[in-house]
Amino acid sequence: MTSQEIQNRILDMGARARAASRELVKLTSEQKNDVLRAMAAEVRRREKTILEANAKDIAAAEEKGLSKPMVQRLELSPKSLEAIAVAIEQVADLPDPVGEVLGEWTRPNGLKFRKERVPIGVIGIIYESRPNVTSDAAVLCFKTGNATILRGGSEAIHSNTALAEALQKGGERAGLPADSIQLIPFTNRESVTHLAQMDQYLDLIIPRGGKGLIERVVKEARMPVIKHYDGVCHVYVHKDASFEMAADLIINGKVQKPSACNAVETVLVHESIAEGFAATLADLIRPHGVEVRADATLQKFWPGSKEATEEDWNTEYLDLILSAKTVKGVDEAIAHINAHGSRHTDTIVTETESVAKQFMHEVDSAVVLWNASTRFNDGGEFGFGAEIGISTDKLHARGPMGLAELCSYKYLVIGTGQVRV
Repeated sequence: MTSQEIQNRILDMGARARAASRELVKLTSEQKNDVLRAMAAEVRRREKTILEANAKDIAAAEEKGLSKPMVQRLELSPKSLEAIAVAIEQVADLPDPVGEVLGEWTRPNGLKFRKERVPIGVIGIIYESRPNVTSDAAVLCFKTGNATILRGGSEAIHSNTALAEALQKGGERAGLPADSIQLIPFTNRESVTHLAQMDQYLDLIIPRGGKGLIERVVKEARMPVIKHYDGVCHVYVHKDASFEMAADLIINGKVQKPSACNAVETVLVHESIAEGFAATLADLIRPHGVEVRADATLQKFWPGSKEATEEDWNTEYLDLILSAKTVKGVDEAIAHINAHGSRHTDTIVTETESVAKQFMHEVDSAVVLWNASTRFNDGGEFGFGAEIGISTDKLHARGPMGLAELCSYKYLVIGTGQVRV
């Protein structure tokens, strides 16, 4: 297809999504939950079809020589499909934020004001690799009354198409408006540009993927973007910290899932405990095969560590690599994090409440923790039940994006004939 034909097709999808959004706002919570359960049932019913589509993606990925971890991220199985269906049913069980009253008041002139959550409208999701994102994104947007246009990566096009069709067709049996969930069938880069510039129909765009994708969407988008940049996450170990607790939190944050955005990348250690803590952590983390890149001070006390460079302080490794640096105290730790972090997730380990409060108040990140693992920055761990991503923005969503963050609000004003004088 020509560039103009692709643009016209995407514009048509936008117009149909806008029409669907007008119908979605009419659904009650009970109706939406019925639709979600019908979607889950259809995913189960189409297991064979979805797995056959996934097999095509796996074969193509192996033929292209994609890395083993990348191929594993693409792979679906009967077990993972059941997990997708269960996740959809769990969203059905979550409270519906649409219609929630955020505030009510009455003015002296008798006007009654109410601030109420409402759907955003039409949301575009651009993502890479994992086919389960197709379901996660579509289902969360639907629960909040939003129509969705999805644009997945080329490596999962067959899987994404099969999943999106199952959700839309299954939902339609229970009253889902047509075109509520649409997947762009084009995988070329042009389709991203056309989607990002379709501000007449798209109210919000959310990119999920590598830094290059996110920066491109931010540059080209004509509508608001909620982005998730790098997860350069820190643990600061204060001079009065429990060595055992600090080591547990660092190892959990680095080792449990090193490819996660909330994994620890840099450890900051108060200089007064550098020798003792480095020796303790070195012994405990060595069996996990973590490569350590340390500053000159910690290198002396950390057998096998390599010399850290300035670039290490700004790097999201997403691997079993950890950078480590000494600091003179909490002020220097805060300054380092605010200069080199990504405003994602940072932890302090200390027994002193005043130091913890200063750290939590002054570190400019979406989630700041005291004596807890960075791995808790997750929608499920927050009790949100599900998330569409972790925003490092400040407007309008920050941190784990659950159902509430996929809503806007409006003001309803009720009068008895008042006029302004």
